Amino acid sequence: MAVIVQKYGGSSVADVQKLKAVASRVMRTRAQGHNVVVVVSAMGDATDELLNLARQVSANPDRRELDMLLSAGERISMALLSMAIRELGGDAISFTGSQSGIITNDRHVDARIIEVRPFRIQDELARGKIVVVAGYQGVSYKKEVTTLGRGGSDTTAVAIAAALDAEFCEICSDVDGVYSADPRVVPAARRIGSLSYEETQEMAEAGARVLNAQAVEFAKEKGIAIYARATAGPLPGPDPSSDGTVVRRTPPRMPGTVVGVASERDVVILESSGNAADVLALLDERGVPGKQLHIFDDRTTVVISRENLHDEARLREAIDKRAAAGTRFVDGLAAVSVVGAGINATYANVRAGSDTLHASGIEPRGTATSSFRITWMVARERMEDAVRALHRRFIEVQQPLLP
Repeated sequence: MAVIVQKYGGSSVADVQKLKAVASRVMRTRAQGHNVVVVVSAMGDATDELLNLARQVSANPDRRELDMLLSAGERISMALLSMAIRELGGDAISFTGSQSGIITNDRHVDARIIEVRPFRIQDELARGKIVVVAGYQGVSYKKEVTTLGRGGSDTTAVAIAAALDAEFCEICSDVDGVYSADPRVVPAARRIGSLSYEETQEMAEAGARVLNAQAVEFAKEKGIAIYARATAGPLPGPDPSSDGTVVRRTPPRMPGTVVGVASERDVVILESSGNAADVLALLDERGVPGKQLHIFDDRTTVVISRENLHDEARLREAIDKRAAAGTRFVDGLAAVSVVGAGINATYANVRAGSDTLHASGIEPRGTATSSFRITWMVARERMEDAVRALHRRFIEVQQPLLP
């Protein structure tokens, strides 16, 4: 039988009734003759609640102890879902990340999977069981509990799918796929039927919260299709892009087409005229990954997601003590990006987007590009205005590009 991996996000298992609905959907998948592995996130806002609890105890909680605490949320979900499946007559067993063979590096709070050893999962599938796995967590090669950062349950699901050579990996949430922008911000946002791995990675890196960038890396390496779908929707049919989003190798699309607008509200810019190697070593020492890095002559600029700053006060203190006098943090900014294959073959899209923002009274503080993405740094309070303006320009109206 083919192996299907399904991942259900926190909103899909937020309460007992929703857990039971997920259990029913899993049983329908099993009835189609598939071996099923289910990866679950923590229930609802459980992870945020645990994080808030930690910060009531300590303003700068130790990252190892955070992992011990935060990994509890998914363990609750996995056990309850396994019970719900059993109540429907299914034979289910739940595993933690470490029991599932998710091996990570030794970073806490934002670990990366380095290997999957799914032997126990394979054994239980061979016995005809449905395997329920706690997402977002693993175990380091030092035998420490680790968590995988935002969207880590996606990474768990796709990594397991790759290790099991699954037919596909289904990412289920309260939305029916990936949209061209956040529908809560842009009412005219459109569901995207298919995306390339590269486009999806760039959207995730730029702040879109549907799929995780590392998860897409695993899928790309193994050629596994990802189906982003609504938990409340039907099981995938012959054309899963008709009511969801399929992420796969190179869907047909005209080069230079913008497929989506993504944003991240809370970023911090670290600027330094000190020695770049010293600044980067300090960030590594504090476990702070950067989203973008620019070094030119004696100026270093790093764009950092605030959600990665679990001990921001200590980082600022360390910067003040050890970095050059010319080092500072720039706050109050958000990142707004347009994404698409080949959009930077010329400067036309950069110019068009910048002109659109200027016409809306939004003055970008900075601009950066990659092969698939253009990002503007704007004032945080104007982020949603910028998203709507760029979506109108590139997706709704699709005006001709500048000569």
